[in-house]
Amino acid sequence: MQPQSKVYILGGTQTDFARNWTREGLGLFDIFKEVLTDAVTQVGIEPAQIEVGHVGNFVGELFAHQGLLGGYFGHVYPELANLPTSRHEAACASGSMALLAAMSDLQAGHYGLACVLGLELMRNVPGQVGAEHLGAATWYGEEAQNCTYPWPHMFDLLAQEYDRRYGMDYESLNTIARINYDNARLNPNAQSRQWSFTPESFTANDTYNPIIEGKLRKSDCGQITDGAACVFLANEKIAKEYATKHGLSLRDIPYIKGWGHRSAPLLFAEKLRLSAQHPLIFPHIQQMVQDTLRRAGMQSVFELDGLETHDCFTVTEYMAIDHWGLTAPGKSWQAIADGHITRDGAFPINPSGGLIGLGHPVGATGIRMLLDCFKQVSGQAGANQLRKVDTMATFNVGGSATTCASFIVGR
Repeated sequence: MQPQSKVYILGGTQTDFARNWTREGLGLFDIFKEVLTDAVTQVGIEPAQIEVGHVGNFVGELFAHQGLLGGYFGHVYPELANLPTSRHEAACASGSMALLAAMSDLQAGHYGLACVLGLELMRNVPGQVGAEHLGAATWYGEEAQNCTYPWPHMFDLLAQEYDRRYGMDYESLNTIARINYDNARLNPNAQSRQWSFTPESFTANDTYNPIIEGKLRKSDCGQITDGAACVFLANEKIAKEYATKHGLSLRDIPYIKGWGHRSAPLLFAEKLRLSAQHPLIFPHIQQMVQDTLRRAGMQSVFELDGLETHDCFTVTEYMAIDHWGLTAPGKSWQAIADGHITRDGAFPINPSGGLIGLGHPVGATGIRMLLDCFKQVSGQAGANQLRKVDTMATFNVGGSATTCASFIVGR
Protein backbone atom coordinates (compact mmCIF):
# COMPACT_ATOMS: atom_id res chain seq x y z
CA MET A 1 0.00 0.00 0.00
CA GLN A 2 1.37 3.40 -0.97
CA PRO A 3 1.73 5.91 1.90
CA GLN A 4 -1.05 8.47 1.83
CA SER A 5 -0.43 12.19 1.76
CA LYS A 6 -0.71 14.10 5.00
CA VAL A 7 -3.91 15.88 5.97
CA TYR A 8 -3.25 19.00 8.04
CA ILE A 9 -5.54 20.67 10.56
CA LEU A 10 -5.46 24.45 10.17
CA GLY A 11 -7.68 25.02 13.19
CA GLY A 12 -11.31 25.54 14.05
CA THR A 13 -13.73 26.39 16.81
CA GLN A 14 -16.75 25.20 18.75
CA THR A 15 -19.80 26.92 20.18
CA ASP A 16 -20.46 27.32 23.87
CA PHE A 17 -22.09 24.00 24.76
CA ALA A 18 -23.91 25.56 27.73
CA ARG A 19 -26.20 27.55 25.45
CA ASN A 20 -29.84 26.67 24.90
CA TRP A 21 -30.40 28.08 21.44
CA THR A 22 -34.18 27.62 21.48
CA ARG A 23 -34.47 29.82 24.56
CA GLU A 24 -32.55 32.47 22.62
CA GLY A 25 -35.09 32.24 19.80
CA LEU A 26 -32.50 30.63 17.51
CA GLY A 27 -32.39 27.42 15.53
CA LEU A 28 -30.24 24.98 13.61
CA PHE A 29 -29.16 27.43 10.91
CA ASP A 30 -28.08 29.95 13.54
CA ILE A 31 -25.79 27.35 15.13
CA PHE A 32 -24.35 26.50 11.72
CA LYS A 33 -23.79 30.13 10.79
CA GLU A 34 -22.14 31.10 14.07
CA VAL A 35 -19.66 28.25 14.18
CA LEU A 36 -18.72 28.64 10.50
CA THR A 37 -18.19 32.39 10.66
CA ASP A 38 -16.26 32.13 13.93
CA ALA A 39 -14.05 29.39 12.48
CA VAL A 40 -13.29 31.40 9.33
CA THR A 41 -12.35 34.41 11.45
CA GLN A 42 -10.30 32.56 14.06
CA VAL A 43 -8.37 30.40 11.59
CA GLY A 44 -7.79 33.33 9.26
CA ILE A 45 -8.95 32.09 5.87
CA GLU A 46 -11.20 33.56 3.21
CA PRO A 47 -14.53 31.80 2.64
CA ALA A 48 -13.78 31.56 -1.08
CA GLN A 49 -10.76 29.35 -0.27
CA ILE A 50 -13.05 26.54 0.94
CA GLU A 51 -13.33 23.95 -1.82
CA VAL A 52 -15.63 21.34 -0.26
CA GLY A 53 -17.92 21.10 2.76
CA HIS A 54 -18.75 18.06 4.89
CA VAL A 55 -21.43 18.12 7.61
CA GLY A 56 -21.85 15.67 10.48
CA ASN A 57 -25.39 15.45 11.85
CA PHE A 58 -27.45 12.61 13.30
CA VAL A 59 -31.09 13.61 13.71
CA GLY A 60 -31.73 17.04 12.25
CA GLU A 61 -34.94 15.73 10.71
CA LEU A 62 -36.33 14.60 14.07
CA PHE A 63 -35.31 17.50 16.32
CA ALA A 64 -35.51 20.34 13.78
CA HIS A 65 -37.44 18.83 10.84
CA GLN A 66 -34.46 19.72 8.67
CA GLY A 67 -32.20 17.69 6.42
CA LEU A 68 -29.87 18.61 3.54
CA LEU A 69 -27.74 20.69 5.87
CA GLY A 70 -24.93 21.23 3.36
CA GLY A 71 -27.22 23.73 1.68
CA TYR A 72 -26.63 26.09 4.60
CA PHE A 73 -23.11 27.00 3.44
CA GLY A 74 -24.36 29.23 0.65
CA HIS A 75 -26.67 31.08 3.01
CA VAL A 76 -23.76 31.97 5.28
CA TYR A 77 -21.36 33.14 2.55
CA PRO A 78 -22.42 33.98 -1.03
CA GLU A 79 -19.00 32.74 -2.16
CA LEU A 80 -20.08 29.22 -1.13
CA ALA A 81 -23.35 29.14 -3.10
CA ASN A 82 -21.95 26.49 -5.46
CA LEU A 83 -19.83 24.60 -2.92
CA PRO A 84 -19.89 20.79 -3.24
CA THR A 85 -21.25 19.50 0.06
CA SER A 86 -22.48 16.32 1.72
CA ARG A 87 -23.91 15.26 5.06
CA HIS A 88 -22.82 12.19 7.03
CA GLU A 89 -24.71 10.13 9.61
CA ALA A 90 -23.45 7.43 11.94
CA ALA A 91 -25.31 8.35 15.14
CA CYS A 92 -22.83 9.80 17.66
CA ALA A 93 -19.95 9.08 15.25
CA SER A 94 -21.44 11.29 12.52
CA GLY A 95 -18.75 13.94 12.93
CA SER A 96 -15.97 11.40 12.49
CA MET A 97 -17.58 10.14 9.29
CA ALA A 98 -17.57 13.69 7.95
CA LEU A 99 -13.87 13.96 8.83
CA LEU A 100 -13.04 10.68 7.10
CA ALA A 101 -14.89 11.78 3.96
CA ALA A 102 -13.04 15.10 3.91
CA MET A 103 -9.71 13.31 4.35
CA SER A 104 -10.53 11.08 1.39
CA ASP A 105 -11.35 14.11 -0.74
CA LEU A 106 -8.01 15.71 0.07
CA GLN A 107 -5.90 12.57 -0.30
CA ALA A 108 -7.55 11.76 -3.62
CA GLY A 109 -6.54 15.18 -4.90
CA HIS A 110 -10.12 16.28 -5.51
CA TYR A 111 -9.79 19.38 -3.32
CA GLY A 112 -7.17 21.21 -1.27
CA LEU A 113 -9.15 22.77 1.59
CA ALA A 114 -12.16 21.19 3.30
CA CYS A 115 -14.53 22.61 5.88
CA VAL A 116 -15.84 19.93 8.26
CA LEU A 117 -18.70 21.05 10.45
CA GLY A 118 -20.80 19.03 12.89
CA LEU A 119 -23.87 20.22 14.73
CA GLU A 120 -26.97 19.20 16.61
CA LEU A 121 -29.98 20.99 18.08
CA MET A 122 -31.48 18.81 20.85
CA ARG A 123 -32.70 20.99 23.71
CA ASN A 124 -35.75 22.23 21.81
CA VAL A 125 -37.95 19.29 22.88
CA PRO A 126 -38.88 17.72 26.23
CA GLY A 127 -36.32 15.29 27.62
CA GLN A 128 -38.41 12.19 27.03
CA VAL A 129 -39.03 13.17 23.41
CA GLY A 130 -35.34 13.80 22.92
CA ALA A 131 -34.49 10.40 24.38
CA GLU A 132 -36.89 8.74 21.94
CA HIS A 133 -35.38 10.63 18.98
CA LEU A 134 -31.89 9.51 19.98
CA GLY A 135 -33.18 5.95 20.24
CA ALA A 136 -33.18 5.88 16.44
CA ALA A 137 -29.59 4.57 16.69
CA THR A 138 -30.82 1.36 18.27
CA TRP A 139 -32.61 -1.20 16.09
CA TYR A 140 -35.97 0.44 16.44
CA GLY A 141 -38.67 -2.01 17.47
CA GLU A 142 -36.16 -4.79 18.18
CA GLU A 143 -34.26 -3.56 21.25
CA ALA A 144 -34.55 -0.98 24.04
CA GLN A 145 -38.27 -1.73 24.24
CA ASN A 146 -38.86 -2.12 27.96
CA CYS A 147 -37.29 1.06 29.27
CA THR A 148 -37.93 4.76 29.69
CA TYR A 149 -34.62 6.02 28.32
CA PRO A 150 -33.19 3.93 25.46
CA TRP A 151 -29.49 4.81 25.71
CA PRO A 152 -29.06 4.63 29.49
CA HIS A 153 -30.75 1.25 29.17
CA MET A 154 -28.44 0.07 26.39
CA PHE A 155 -25.28 1.10 28.18
CA ASP A 156 -26.52 -0.42 31.41
CA LEU A 157 -26.53 -3.66 29.41
CA LEU A 158 -22.85 -3.04 28.68
CA ALA A 159 -22.17 -2.59 32.40
CA GLN A 160 -24.07 -5.82 33.05
CA GLU A 161 -21.93 -7.63 30.49
CA TYR A 162 -18.77 -6.35 32.18
CA ASP A 163 -20.14 -7.58 35.48
CA ARG A 164 -20.97 -10.99 34.03
CA ARG A 165 -17.59 -11.48 32.34
CA TYR A 166 -15.16 -9.88 34.77
CA GLY A 167 -16.99 -8.35 37.71
CA MET A 168 -17.94 -4.68 37.45
CA ASP A 169 -16.41 -2.01 39.65
CA TYR A 170 -19.19 0.57 39.81
CA GLU A 171 -17.12 2.81 42.09
CA SER A 172 -14.80 3.34 39.11
CA LEU A 173 -17.70 4.79 37.17
CA ASN A 174 -18.23 7.38 39.90
CA THR A 175 -14.56 8.31 39.63
CA ILE A 176 -14.76 8.71 35.85
CA ALA A 177 -17.70 11.09 36.24
CA ARG A 178 -15.93 13.15 38.90
CA ILE A 179 -12.73 13.44 36.85
CA ASN A 180 -14.58 14.58 33.74
CA TYR A 181 -16.65 17.16 35.60
CA ASP A 182 -13.49 18.45 37.27
CA ASN A 183 -11.81 18.85 33.86
CA ALA A 184 -14.89 20.54 32.42
CA ARG A 185 -14.79 23.18 35.15
CA LEU A 186 -11.66 24.54 33.45
CA ASN A 187 -13.19 24.60 29.97
CA PRO A 188 -14.84 27.90 28.95
CA ASN A 189 -17.08 26.05 26.46
CA ALA A 190 -18.24 23.26 28.78
CA GLN A 191 -21.93 22.79 29.41
CA SER A 192 -21.33 21.91 33.06
CA ARG A 193 -18.58 24.40 33.92
CA GLN A 194 -20.77 26.26 36.43
CA TRP A 195 -22.65 23.28 37.81
CA SER A 196 -22.41 22.51 41.51
CA PHE A 197 -21.88 19.08 43.01
CA THR A 198 -21.60 17.57 46.46
CA PRO A 199 -19.49 14.53 47.39
CA GLU A 200 -22.73 12.53 47.35
CA SER A 201 -23.20 13.39 43.66
CA PHE A 202 -20.67 10.68 42.82
CA THR A 203 -21.94 7.93 45.10
CA ALA A 204 -24.78 5.41 45.19
CA ASN A 205 -26.95 7.97 46.99
CA ASP A 206 -30.44 7.75 45.50
CA THR A 207 -31.26 11.34 46.43
CA TYR A 208 -28.17 13.09 45.09
CA ASN A 209 -27.39 10.61 42.31
CA PRO A 210 -30.61 8.84 41.34
CA ILE A 211 -30.78 5.74 39.17
CA ILE A 212 -31.77 6.42 35.55
CA GLU A 213 -31.86 2.88 34.12
CA GLY A 214 -30.66 -0.39 35.66
CA LYS A 215 -27.66 0.50 37.81
CA LEU A 216 -26.62 3.58 35.85
CA ARG A 217 -27.13 6.80 37.77
CA LYS A 218 -27.43 10.45 36.87
CA SER A 219 -23.68 11.08 37.09
CA ASP A 220 -23.07 8.19 34.68
CA CYS A 221 -24.98 9.88 31.85
CA GLY A 222 -23.77 12.33 29.22
CA GLN A 223 -25.65 15.51 28.44
CA ILE A 224 -28.35 16.59 26.04
CA THR A 225 -26.56 19.46 24.33
CA ASP A 226 -26.99 22.05 21.59
CA GLY A 227 -23.90 23.03 19.69
CA ALA A 228 -21.45 22.73 16.84
CA ALA A 229 -17.77 22.33 16.05
CA CYS A 230 -15.90 23.20 12.87
CA VAL A 231 -12.39 22.47 11.58
CA PHE A 232 -10.52 23.15 8.36
CA LEU A 233 -8.48 20.32 6.85
CA ALA A 234 -5.90 20.97 4.14
CA ASN A 235 -3.51 19.13 1.86
CA GLU A 236 0.21 19.86 2.08
CA LYS A 237 0.19 22.53 -0.63
CA ILE A 238 -2.53 24.56 1.05
CA ALA A 239 -0.99 24.00 4.50
CA LYS A 240 2.36 25.35 3.27
CA GLU A 241 0.68 28.43 1.83
CA TYR A 242 -1.22 28.92 5.09
CA ALA A 243 1.97 28.56 7.14
CA THR A 244 3.81 31.11 5.01
CA LYS A 245 0.96 33.61 5.23
CA HIS A 246 0.75 33.30 9.02
CA GLY A 247 4.46 33.24 9.76
CA LEU A 248 4.52 29.58 10.68
CA SER A 249 6.55 26.55 9.72
CA LEU A 250 4.73 23.59 8.24
CA ARG A 251 6.04 21.64 11.23
CA ASP A 252 3.99 23.91 13.47
CA ILE A 253 0.71 22.74 11.94
CA PRO A 254 -0.79 19.54 13.43
CA TYR A 255 -1.79 16.79 11.05
CA ILE A 256 -3.71 13.52 11.18
CA LYS A 257 -1.07 10.86 11.71
CA GLY A 258 -3.40 7.86 11.78
CA TRP A 259 -7.05 6.90 11.69
CA GLY A 260 -9.29 3.90 12.26
CA HIS A 261 -12.86 3.01 11.36
CA ARG A 262 -14.74 -0.22 12.09
CA SER A 263 -18.38 -1.15 12.37
CA ALA A 264 -20.36 -4.02 13.87
CA PRO A 265 -23.91 -5.35 13.55
CA LEU A 266 -26.57 -2.99 14.82
CA LEU A 267 -28.08 -5.21 17.53
CA PHE A 268 -26.24 -5.12 20.84
CA ALA A 269 -27.15 -8.76 21.49
CA GLU A 270 -25.50 -9.79 18.21
CA LYS A 271 -22.31 -7.97 19.17
CA LEU A 272 -22.22 -9.94 22.41
CA ARG A 273 -22.84 -13.21 20.58
CA LEU A 274 -19.96 -12.54 18.20
CA SER A 275 -17.56 -11.74 21.05
CA ALA A 276 -18.61 -14.54 23.39
CA GLN A 277 -15.27 -16.36 23.01
CA HIS A 278 -13.12 -13.24 22.77
CA PRO A 279 -11.32 -11.62 25.72
CA LEU A 280 -12.83 -8.22 24.85
CA ILE A 281 -16.50 -7.36 24.59
CA PHE A 282 -16.02 -5.50 21.28
CA PRO A 283 -13.22 -7.09 19.21
CA HIS A 284 -13.88 -4.71 16.32
CA ILE A 285 -12.77 -1.81 18.54
CA GLN A 286 -9.47 -3.54 19.19
CA GLN A 287 -9.10 -3.87 15.40
CA MET A 288 -9.84 -0.16 15.02
CA VAL A 289 -7.20 0.72 17.61
CA GLN A 290 -4.64 -1.49 15.89
CA ASP A 291 -5.48 0.08 12.51
CA THR A 292 -5.10 3.57 13.94
CA LEU A 293 -1.74 2.91 15.59
CA ARG A 294 -0.39 1.11 12.52
CA ARG A 295 -1.32 3.97 10.21
CA ALA A 296 0.40 6.37 12.60
CA GLY A 297 3.54 4.25 12.63
CA MET A 298 3.10 3.47 16.32
CA GLN A 299 3.62 0.16 18.07
CA SER A 300 1.78 0.85 21.31
CA VAL A 301 -0.95 3.00 22.78
CA PHE A 302 1.60 4.17 25.34
CA GLU A 303 3.32 6.21 22.61
CA LEU A 304 0.31 8.53 22.83
CA ASP A 305 0.13 11.37 25.33
CA GLY A 306 -3.59 11.18 25.95
CA LEU A 307 -7.05 10.38 24.63
CA GLU A 308 -10.27 12.27 23.95
CA THR A 309 -12.73 9.43 24.24
CA HIS A 310 -16.44 8.88 23.94
CA ASP A 311 -18.05 8.95 27.37
CA CYS A 312 -21.71 9.23 26.49
CA PHE A 313 -21.88 7.15 29.67
CA THR A 314 -19.17 6.45 32.20
CA VAL A 315 -19.18 2.79 31.23
CA THR A 316 -18.29 3.79 27.65
CA GLU A 317 -15.08 5.36 28.91
CA TYR A 318 -14.54 2.34 31.16
CA MET A 319 -14.78 0.21 28.00
CA ALA A 320 -12.36 2.44 26.11
CA ILE A 321 -9.66 1.93 28.72
CA ASP A 322 -9.28 -1.83 28.27
CA HIS A 323 -10.16 -1.85 24.56
CA TRP A 324 -7.36 0.64 23.84
CA GLY A 325 -5.01 -1.68 25.71
CA LEU A 326 -4.31 0.50 28.73
CA THR A 327 -5.17 -2.49 30.92
CA ALA A 328 -5.95 -6.16 30.46
CA PRO A 329 -9.57 -6.96 29.48
CA GLY A 330 -11.95 -6.25 32.33
CA LYS A 331 -9.28 -4.46 34.37
CA SER A 332 -10.11 -0.87 33.48
CA TRP A 333 -10.63 -0.13 37.16
CA GLN A 334 -6.87 -0.45 37.70
CA ALA A 335 -6.02 2.55 35.51
CA ILE A 336 -8.76 4.54 37.23
CA ALA A 337 -7.75 3.60 40.77
CA ASP A 338 -4.07 4.33 40.03
CA GLY A 339 -4.88 7.86 38.82
CA HIS A 340 -3.51 7.19 35.32
CA ILE A 341 -6.41 8.88 33.52
CA THR A 342 -6.40 12.20 35.39
CA ARG A 343 -5.02 15.38 33.81
CA ASP A 344 -1.78 14.88 35.74
CA GLY A 345 -1.72 11.11 35.32
CA ALA A 346 0.38 8.87 33.09
CA PHE A 347 -2.32 8.74 30.39
CA PRO A 348 -4.83 11.63 30.63
CA ILE A 349 -8.29 10.92 29.28
CA ASN A 350 -10.74 13.68 28.37
CA PRO A 351 -8.80 16.72 29.57
CA SER A 352 -11.56 18.73 27.86
CA GLY A 353 -14.23 17.28 30.18
CA GLY A 354 -15.50 14.77 27.65
CA LEU A 355 -19.12 14.27 26.71
CA ILE A 356 -20.19 14.10 30.35
CA GLY A 357 -18.56 17.36 31.38
CA LEU A 358 -18.17 19.33 28.16
CA GLY A 359 -21.39 18.22 26.46
CA HIS A 360 -22.53 16.05 23.57
CA PRO A 361 -24.23 17.71 20.57
CA VAL A 362 -24.22 14.42 18.74
CA GLY A 363 -23.20 15.41 15.22
CA ALA A 364 -20.46 17.70 16.52
CA THR A 365 -18.73 15.36 18.95
CA GLY A 366 -16.24 13.62 16.65
CA ILE A 367 -15.14 16.97 15.22
CA ARG A 368 -14.95 18.57 18.66
CA MET A 369 -12.68 15.74 19.80
CA LEU A 370 -10.32 16.33 16.87
CA LEU A 371 -10.36 20.07 17.60
CA ASP A 372 -9.40 19.48 21.23
CA CYS A 373 -6.55 17.21 20.16
CA PHE A 374 -5.40 19.94 17.76
CA LYS A 375 -5.44 22.44 20.61
CA GLN A 376 -3.45 20.13 22.88
CA VAL A 377 -0.65 19.35 20.42
CA SER A 378 -0.38 23.00 19.33
CA GLY A 379 -0.40 24.33 22.90
CA GLN A 380 -3.71 26.17 22.54
CA ALA A 381 -5.82 24.31 25.11
CA GLY A 382 -5.74 27.08 27.71
CA ALA A 383 -6.55 25.97 31.23
CA ASN A 384 -7.09 22.41 29.94
CA GLN A 385 -3.57 22.21 28.48
CA LEU A 386 -1.61 19.10 29.43
CA ARG A 387 2.03 19.46 30.44
CA LYS A 388 3.65 17.59 27.57
CA VAL A 389 1.77 16.65 24.44
CA ASP A 390 3.14 15.50 21.10
CA THR A 391 0.31 13.20 20.02
CA MET A 392 -3.32 12.83 21.06
CA ALA A 393 -5.99 10.39 19.92
CA THR A 394 -9.76 10.47 19.60
CA PHE A 395 -12.22 7.61 20.02
CA ASN A 396 -15.76 8.26 18.78
CA VAL A 397 -18.62 5.75 19.10
CA GLY A 398 -21.97 5.60 17.30
CA GLY A 399 -24.81 3.51 18.72
CA SER A 400 -23.97 0.58 20.98
CA ALA A 401 -20.43 0.65 19.53
CA THR A 402 -21.92 -0.07 16.10
CA THR A 403 -19.72 2.49 14.37
CA CYS A 404 -16.35 3.39 15.86
CA ALA A 405 -13.72 5.80 14.60
CA SER A 406 -10.47 7.28 15.84
CA PHE A 407 -7.81 9.77 14.80
CA ILE A 408 -4.29 10.41 16.02
CA VAL A 409 -3.20 14.04 15.85
CA GLY A 410 0.43 15.11 16.04
CA ARG A 411 3.08 17.40 14.58
